[in-house]
Amino acid sequence: MPDDGTPRSGVIARLTLSALDRASQDPSCWKDPIVHRALLVSGLSVLTAALGVLTNDLEQS
Repeated sequence: MPDDGTPRSGVIARLTLSALDRASQDPSCWKDPIVHRALLVSGLSVLTAALGVLTNDLEQS
């Protein structure tokens, strides 16, 4: 992934929201357990990245 100044957590968050938006158009996709796993993994990835940013901010202040 090229470093264009956008935090990776922001990119993952936008991709997750985009996928959720697309999935909401087709309710049948929620029957697939892979969708649930992907949502959990991406959500945890965003949470972990956000905690890292917060930790760095707290250490610098």
